[in-house]
Amino acid sequence: MTWKEFGEEHLAALAGLAEACLAVDGGLPLFARTPLLRARLLQTRTLGDWHAGDLVAAVGVGTGRAPATATGLVHPAWRGRGLGGRLLDWAGEQAGDADLLVTTETWSPDAEALFTARGFARTFLEWVLRHDLDTLPDVPAPDGVRLEPAALGPELFDTYRASFAERPGFAAPEPDEWLGELRDDDGYRPELSLIARAADGTAVGFVNVIDDWIDQVGVVPGWRGRRAGAYLVAEALRGLAGAGAGAAWLCVNDDNPAAGLYRRLGFRDAGRRARYLRRARIR
Repeated sequence: MTWKEFGEEHLAALAGLAEACLAVDGGLPLFARTPLLRARLLQTRTLGDWHAGDLVAAVGVGTGRAPATATGLVHPAWRGRGLGGRLLDWAGEQAGDADLLVTTETWSPDAEALFTARGFARTFLEWVLRHDLDTLPDVPAPDGVRLEPAALGPELFDTYRASFAERPGFAAPEPDEWLGELRDDDGYRPELSLIARAADGTAVGFVNVIDDWIDQVGVVPGWRGRRAGAYLVAEALRGLAGAGAGAAWLCVNDDNPAAGLYRRLGFRDAGRRARYLRRARIR
């Protein structure tokens, strides 16, 4: 076994390692794609474990700002040999006196046990859900509600803000920032993203679609429990199926009651992703 740094030239090996972990643990499928691999693993410092030319474990650590960040992977065939602990200890050494935030896009119970044993506390847990589009949910339109393509403008942002304002810890971004991120995303699908209107024309909810993902769904407080969210998601799924997608994806926080709605619409669990934080010891 050989421990050494890895870099841009090893992206194919990193993708293979990520795909092997996703196949066993589930999680965020985008993790095996180049943009997210670069962001998570090609950080300030890297360490990989190689055996017979194959990458079997890897970790990237970012130390440019607080907290320090780390993401690591161990091939399923090589687990139970202490590699994960070595990667995590090395990441802690690189973080030095800074807090360390570990992100995992392919969660497993064994990984959680390791993080807990090393003094990390879970700060975030999210389900990854998949909907095969060969069967679509049939959700009738709520009385008086109609859907139309969501124009990227102030009304869409205001509907987003009203839908999420009551969420604990919500901090509204600037309108230009939020709208600009959608506008600049090559995967944003304006023809499939929708806004829901009441009979009087008031916007009561929205759904944004990026690639084959239901990226955000929101319903203003006065319209919750009236099937508006289910209708938006069902029509977005219908749009994706009509555009040729075989499956749709979304992520939902572990404690978000909307997860129940998505499962009733036919979404199935496809893994989890999480974050863990270890505070630096005060000396």
